[in-house]
Amino acid sequence: MALTMLNELLEEDPSPPVLLYQVSKTAKLDTLNYQSRFMQSVFAHFPEILFIHRTYNPTGKVLYTFLVDGPRVQLEAHLARAVYFAIPAKEDAEGLAQMFQVFKKFNPAWERICTILADPCFLPMPTLAMEFPAAEVLPSAFHICKFLQGKFYQLSLEQPVEQVLLTSLRSTMCSATASNLRKLYALLINYIPPDQLPKLHSYWLLNDRIWLAHRWRSRAERSRYFQGLEITTRILSQFFGTTPSVEQGMTSLLRYMQQNSGDKAGFSLGLSPQDNCSASNIISPQIPKVEQLVEACIQHSLSTICTAPAAQLCLGELAVVQKSVHLIGSGSEKVNIQILEDTHRVQPQPPASCSCYFNQAFHLPCRHILAMLSARCQVLQPNMLPPQWTAGRAAKLNDILGSKWSETLDKHLAVALLTEEVGQLLQHCSQEEFERRYSTLRELADSWIGPYEQVQL
Repeated sequence: MALTMLNELLEEDPSPPVLLYQVSKTAKLDTLNYQSRFMQSVFAHFPEILFIHRTYNPTGKVLYTFLVDGPRVQLEAHLARAVYFAIPAKEDAEGLAQMFQVFKKFNPAWERICTILADPCFLPMPTLAMEFPAAEVLPSAFHICKFLQGKFYQLSLEQPVEQVLLTSLRSTMCSATASNLRKLYALLINYIPPDQLPKLHSYWLLNDRIWLAHRWRSRAERSRYFQGLEITTRILSQFFGTTPSVEQGMTSLLRYMQQNSGDKAGFSLGLSPQDNCSASNIISPQIPKVEQLVEACIQHSLSTICTAPAAQLCLGELAVVQKSVHLIGSGSEKVNIQILEDTHRVQPQPPASCSCYFNQAFHLPCRHILAMLSARCQVLQPNMLPPQWTAGRAAKLNDILGSKWSETLDKHLAVALLTEEVGQLLQHCSQEEFERRYSTLRELADSWIGPYEQVQL
């Protein structure tokens, strides 16, 4: 079964969790609902405000993570506020309704939910309102911030303008007063091209109800809040969002939670918020490595800048990078990338290009370009992508797959790669071995094409 690893992991859990899953005919994960006893108890104590985050996987599956939020929640460790994981069969109204109904069945405290904070760009608000009629559904400040940040990068604005907008956005999120929100709104009106302004949904900044749910925090608390959610969502992306196998991604995520449950002891002892904060300072949560966070940022930039089909292809390439050893030797203008036994030349200057088939055929960031970005702690920039694959342009995967391929190109790349490989074998050998290999190659060429036609090797 495809869930063997997940089942083995759950057997190690001292308190059996709630786990419901269904596999398809191909033994691949179709739906999943997971909640440990600790997660269930956290939600029962803090059900008033629910935060919902969505993580995309290259296979097309989506992980919904439910987290508790609000003034009473003092759980500081990453993912300690997570109270439920769910993977719906489909992201339509019926599939999401079933997901919420299962959540409610195992969590009677759902009736005490007052506010639900969600990503306004992905989650169908009517379904939420129908399943939680007593709760107020609001766009979350965190998701609005990430959305605007992604749009600023996507628009390829001049560097000074982009820096001004990003600085103002960070300042506003940490101090979301009505005055600061109006100032950020005015900056958008002044600097964003009029035809692009509607895509930014700038009216969110003027909806004071959204920011009242966020304004109770002090400036320092808001900064910690955003930093905590940033790390939490990157961890979700690192384990689930970049792993081609959904089952393996969930296993890695749950194993990480078991190994980094720093707040569990403090919560079970019923500490006060002040004592709990002191305990969380003593128990230092493990933070992902720098390269892991960089790759999570690359994934975010791909999802933001590329069309969905293009991002799906590139995330598959990124998954190869994360599972491989990549060695980089830099020259003045070109970079040599080696992933496993596959070596190619990367031209880093925008638009970035590579000698591999994937990049030559589709002109999308390949595993070698993504390995280069990861090694340099950089993310994908809009000018590294051809205009036809930027967000809002191409709509179908077929447009990409059928756009650049041709039989001539296929033969050309095959010949070029074979020629380069043979050349490397001839160059890196002794003189005696060179003579033997060259003589063999000479005989092969003469027998194939004929000695009557001189073949230049």
